[in-house]
Amino acid sequence: MAFRGSGGLGVPVKLVLGVFLTFSLILPLAGMLYNMSGTDMASVVSSPRFREALVHSVISAGTGTVISIVFAWFFALAVVRSKMPFRTIFAVLGTVPMLIPSISHGMGLVLLLGSNGVLTRFLGLPHPIYGFWGIAAGSVLYAFPVAFLMLADILTYEDGSPYEAATVLGIPRIRQFLSITFPYLRKPLISVVFAVFTLIFTDYGVPLMIGGRYTTLPVLMYQEVIGLLNFNRGSVIGSFLLIPALGAFLFDVFNKDRGNQNFTAQEKALSGKPLRDGLAMSYCIIVCSVIASPLAVFAFLSIINKYPTDMSFSFANILRTMDLGAGRYLINSISIALGVSVLGTILSYTIACFTARTPGKSSKALHLISITSLAVPGLVLGISYVLFFKGSILYGGIGMLILVNTIHFLASPYLLAYNSLGKLNPHLEDVGQTLGVGRFFIIRDVLIPQTRQTILEMASYFFVNSMMTISAVSFLSTVRNKPVSLMINQFEAQLFLEGAAFVSILILGCNLTVKLIVYLIKRFTVESFTASI
Repeated sequence: MAFRGSGGLGVPVKLVLGVFLTFSLILPLAGMLYNMSGTDMASVVSSPRFREALVHSVISAGTGTVISIVFAWFFALAVVRSKMPFRTIFAVLGTVPMLIPSISHGMGLVLLLGSNGVLTRFLGLPHPIYGFWGIAAGSVLYAFPVAFLMLADILTYEDGSPYEAATVLGIPRIRQFLSITFPYLRKPLISVVFAVFTLIFTDYGVPLMIGGRYTTLPVLMYQEVIGLLNFNRGSVIGSFLLIPALGAFLFDVFNKDRGNQNFTAQEKALSGKPLRDGLAMSYCIIVCSVIASPLAVFAFLSIINKYPTDMSFSFANILRTMDLGAGRYLINSISIALGVSVLGTILSYTIACFTARTPGKSSKALHLISITSLAVPGLVLGISYVLFFKGSILYGGIGMLILVNTIHFLASPYLLAYNSLGKLNPHLEDVGQTLGVGRFFIIRDVLIPQTRQTILEMASYFFVNSMMTISAVSFLSTVRNKPVSLMINQFEAQLFLEGAAFVSILILGCNLTVKLIVYLIKRFTVESFTASI
């Protein structure tokens, strides 16, 4: 059955997609905001705990953002703008922290620099890293890969021809930076700052693990909802978590670079400079060593009896962790991640097929709804689902976690598909309509084969993030559907750090396996395509 252009079955399908997104995103958020109406907001906002947590959140997020971007900027420069050896390997290693939950980064710092931390005992450090600096350090580990990827992408696609012309004209490097680099970086860098600040500001894993008495807004919200079952006060706090995310969202919507780029950007020429390349490689080694240190201590703790009293080699903690349900909860996580990968990829790709390929008001409305999840932190989405879906057939099952994770992570894969589909020939549907070929067959036989690499990346993104998330699922999980990532906080509260470390290794192992599988599939498909030519 053909559905041509924006007519045929296109309008009903768009309507179904719009209704689905309304019920799974817009209405739950509206319900959370409505739930605030019965709460004395003034008393919540004016309370000393709230004001203190708000100040702590702003200061720690601001500090973590500045440090993350500075370190990521030099790392991106080293990877993109030098000719040092092993650049690809360093780029991969720089993204490894994205494959474990944020709470693991906090726990890694506790194990390294806490009261009984490995480095604290070995170096005799006088003060453990709890409180503000612990949150800042953990936030840097958590946000660094995101900042690095965004900055590396910006530097990769910067046109190199103006620099060549400036060099020929004898313009000094400092003037090149002020006149070429800085204007080019200004808007993208603001987007990076917004994205990193929002990521840190709305995270509760790191401050929950290492913050101590230095309470932030996400932790306060978590304590109100999980500890006190006070959903009304939690909703008020959640509304404040929306503010920076909403600001970032609005900035991206209204400040896109609309310059006409009908040319192909010329890659910036790189020449070998031993001193620069040596410094770049040394810097990357140091950064990757710091990144790997929590992972190394996780592996170490997993195979000893009891830190720090009994350091003998043993698999006892691994067996104990599995006996406490890690295997069962790992199956839950994999089931959820696979479900989110399938549902999320199909949903986001289908939406992108209409919004990118069929212009019109309905497509614009569907596009706006689809990217709205960028402005919704996981904690806020989780509490909105509790209030909206409680008592429904979905509530308490794995289906609920699949749905909330799909909506939580929808925007980024959708934008991947939207951008990829938008680059294909815009007249394919018109040609198909002229030849009597339905839109379904255009999608199946043309669009999907042309964007299969993007589809693999979308599925990988959904899987990896679903495996490691602890935000939205915190309020919706039960003993039956609990994902393994939530065991980290549980084991830490029970002082079973060895088990929490092993769970982090399990999650990392699953995500690395999926990334490797996707890489091999992409490489195989590229080689097959090249051979067929």
